[in-house]
Amino acid sequence: MLQTQKKQKFNNSFLIRVIFIKSLVVIFATGLFAFSNSDEILSTNKNSSLLLTPISNLNDEEYDKFILGRSFFTIPWVEAPSATTARDGLGPLFNANSCVSCHPKNGRGTLISKDNITSRALVARLSIKANDSLEHQELLKYQGFVPEPVYGNQLAINGTLNVDFEGNIKIDFEEKEIIFPDGEKQILLKPKYQLTNLNYGPMHKDVNISYRIAPTLNGMGLIDLISNEDILANVDEYDSNNDGISGRANFVYSALTKQIELGKYTWKASVAFLKEQVASAASNDMGLTTSLFPNENCTQAQKECNKAIKPREAIDLPDERLDAITYYLKNIKAYIPKDTKEYNEGLALFEAISCSKCHIPSFDTKKGFKIAPFSDFLLHDMGEDLADGRVEFMASQSEFRTAPLWGLTLHEKINKEKPRLLHDGRARSFQEAILWHGGEAKSSKENYMNLPKEKREKLIKFLEEL
Repeated sequence: MLQTQKKQKFNNSFLIRVIFIKSLVVIFATGLFAFSNSDEILSTNKNSSLLLTPISNLNDEEYDKFILGRSFFTIPWVEAPSATTARDGLGPLFNANSCVSCHPKNGRGTLISKDNITSRALVARLSIKANDSLEHQELLKYQGFVPEPVYGNQLAINGTLNVDFEGNIKIDFEEKEIIFPDGEKQILLKPKYQLTNLNYGPMHKDVNISYRIAPTLNGMGLIDLISNEDILANVDEYDSNNDGISGRANFVYSALTKQIELGKYTWKASVAFLKEQVASAASNDMGLTTSLFPNENCTQAQKECNKAIKPREAIDLPDERLDAITYYLKNIKAYIPKDTKEYNEGLALFEAISCSKCHIPSFDTKKGFKIAPFSDFLLHDMGEDLADGRVEFMASQSEFRTAPLWGLTLHEKINKEKPRLLHDGRARSFQEAILWHGGEAKSSKENYMNLPKEKREKLIKFLEEL
C-alpha cells in the first residue's frame, strides 16, 4: 500500500516527469466504479500477489463482477461436450487452457518451464508476405497480416480429442560476445528457435515466424486512460528534430468499433482496446470464440479440427463473460516504484542517455493522476538484430511498440527468477536487452556502453525496480 501521499520535489527540470500521485476522484471508462485516492489503484507494495489484488473501494456489485472475471481468467477451460457448460469450448486447437498458464499471477510469462521445456508463454505467430490479390488485401485491411495458409495465425501446441496439435517450439541459442569500451564483456544469446513435430505438413515456403513471450498485465487497464492526443503528441515519423528517433503510430482496424483506431496493445501496437486484446488471446491461445472473433481457429486444411464437436452455445465466451474478464484486468492494482533518492538518480541516468525518448517515464491520465508505463506506445525501428520480419498493419518488419517497463520488478517475486526480456525472451537481463537495441535505439545503447561501470550498475538497478 502507498503511504500518505506527498508532493514530490525535484531539483532538475527534467525530473518533473517522475511520477507523483494526486488524490482525486477517478471514474473508469466503464462507469461502474470510482476511487477517491490514487493509492486505491497504484501501489509500491512489491510482492507476488499484488497483481491479483482488486483496487480499493469496490462496492459489492463491482466486486462480484471482478470475481466473476477472475474466475474465467484463472479456472481452466475444458473441451466440449462437458457438464461444465460455463467453461467448455476449449480448442479444438489451443496453447493453454487458462489465461494464468501464460500470465502467472498476472505477471510476465516465463521462457522455460519448471520441467525444463519451452513454456506455453512463448508462442509462434505465423504469417506470409502479402501479394496483390483481393484476398490478401482484405486480410491486411482487417487483420493487419496474412496468416499462414495451413497453420493459421499462431502455432497451437495442443489439440482436443481426435485433433492433432500443430507442432512444438524448440529453443536453442548461439552466443555472441559484446565488449564494452572499458573492457567489460557480456555474452548475448542469439535465439535459434525452430518448429518441430509439424502435424499438418510443411509450412508455406515464405512463412514468417515471430516468437512472442507473454507480457506482464501490470497497468493494462490504465493504458485506456491515456488520451490518444498525448500519445500522438510524441509522433515524429520523419525525425523533424533530428534526434534519430522517429516514433510512428500504428493505426489498426478495430473489431470492436468497426473502424480504424490507434493501436496501443501487443508487441507491435496492433490492437486498439483491452477488450479486443482479451478476445484475441482467447481465440489464439485457447481456441475460444467470442462475438469479436466468432470463428474457430481452424484453417480449411485442418479437416479434423473443422469436424470437432462443438459446444452447446455458438459463442464460447459470451459478451457478459468477456466484459467481466476485461473488467477484472482493468481493476487490479498496478505497481509503481517508490520515489527515492536512488530512483531519481537512476531516472536522471535514464534521461541522460536518451532512453526516455521512447520509454517515456510518465503520462497524465484523462482522470488527472499520473501513471508510469515507461513507454510512448509508438512504433520504432529496432534494427536488424531484433527485426522479426513480421508486418502488422502499419508496423514494419523491424518495428516494435516501445515495451512498457512497469511491473517487471514483480516477475522475480512471482516466478523466483529474473524475467526474460524483449519480445522473444532472448535477454536474461536488462543489460542484455539494452545491448540488443539497434536502429533508432543504437545511440542510446552506445551511450550506455560508454558510461562508467558504476553508473551502468546504478542504471540497471533502477530498471530492476520499475
